[in-house]
Amino acid sequence: MTIEPAHPTPNDPLAVHAVDLRRRFGDNEAVAGVDLAVERGEVYGFLGPNGAGKSTTVRMLCTLLLPSSGRATVAGYDIIGRPGDARLRIGVALQDSSLDDKQTGREIITLQGRLYGLTGRHLRARVGHAAELADIGDALDDRVGSYSGGMKRRLDLAAALVHEPEVLFLDEPTTGLDPASRARVWDEVERLNGDGMTIFLTTQYLEEADRLADRVGIIDGGRIVIEGTPTQLKRGVGTDVVLARLADPDGLGAPTLAAVERIPGAMSVDRNGDELVVAADDGARLIGDIAITLAEHGLVTESLTMRSPSLDDVFLQATGHRIEPTDPATEAKAA
Repeated sequence: MTIEPAHPTPNDPLAVHAVDLRRRFGDNEAVAGVDLAVERGEVYGFLGPNGAGKSTTVRMLCTLLLPSSGRATVAGYDIIGRPGDARLRIGVALQDSSLDDKQTGREIITLQGRLYGLTGRHLRARVGHAAELADIGDALDDRVGSYSGGMKRRLDLAAALVHEPEVLFLDEPTTGLDPASRARVWDEVERLNGDGMTIFLTTQYLEEADRLADRVGIIDGGRIVIEGTPTQLKRGVGTDVVLARLADPDGLGAPTLAAVERIPGAMSVDRNGDELVVAADDGARLIGDIAITLAEHGLVTESLTMRSPSLDDVFLQATGHRIEPTDPATEAKAA
C-alpha cells in the first residue's frame, strides 16, 4: 500500500493544537496544563530547561506517550482517538534516536519508508529526494559508522522526511555538532519551511531559535510561561541590557537587588553568576546610577557593559536561570 501525502484537514488551520495537556508520573506532574496553537507552515521553537516538561510534551504530541488528561491534535488528527492517522502525517527526528552503524544511509531511509507503506518506484524516488533534502546524497551508500556526527543528524532528518510529513518534529537537531554542521542543519530547516512544512523545534541553543523560529514558547515547571515572536519577547525585556560584573558576587543580596530595582528606568533585575543583569529602556542613562548603587552597598564593580536583549535574557527573566547547553558525549562520559 502506498500512502499518499496528507492534505490539510478542512476547518482546522492549526498544525499542532493542545488544550490543557497534562502528564503525570506517580505524584509528579511533569506537564501541568500546556496549551499550544501552532499554525500550518510555522516554525515553532519550544524551549525549556532540563526537567521542565519539554521532552514529555513532545513525546505526547508524537503519540509516543499517552497524556494523563487534556487533548491535542496534530495535522488535524486527535493524538488519542486517531493516533495512527496522526503518525502518518508527522516526521520525527529525536535526539536519542539510534542508528545501526553497519547499515548504509540508503538502507535506513528505505526501511523507514517501508514502515510508512511506501513501495517500489515511489519508495526509491522518495529515498533519493529525502537524501537530497537532507544533503547526504554523496554518502547515501556509505555505512553509517563512517558518518560524522553532523551526517548522522542529517540522516535522521532524511528518514523523518521520506514520507513527506505535514509536521516535522525536530528534537535538539544540532546538539553536539560543530558550528559548520550546525549551520548546514539550519539551512536545511529553512529550506523545508520555505516549501511550506510546519516544524516543531526543541533546542538548547537560543541563537538557533532566534534565527529559525517564527514564534517561541518557553516551558518551565510543566507550564508555558511565555510565548511570542523572538522580536516581541526581546522587546518585552527592554531596549538595552546592562551587565555589571562584580569582584565579590557573594555580597549581592536581596537588599542590593531591591535597591537597583528602584532605580528609575530599570525594568527588571536578575543575577547570573557573578553578574548583575539589568534590563532598561535607556541603558546608557542607567549605567552611572547602577555603579553608584552597587558602591553604596559595598560592592566593587569590575566592569559595566551594555548590549541589546537576546532570547537568553528572555529565558532568564521568565525562568530565573539561563539555559546551559550540554554535550551528550560529555554527559555520557560523566555517567
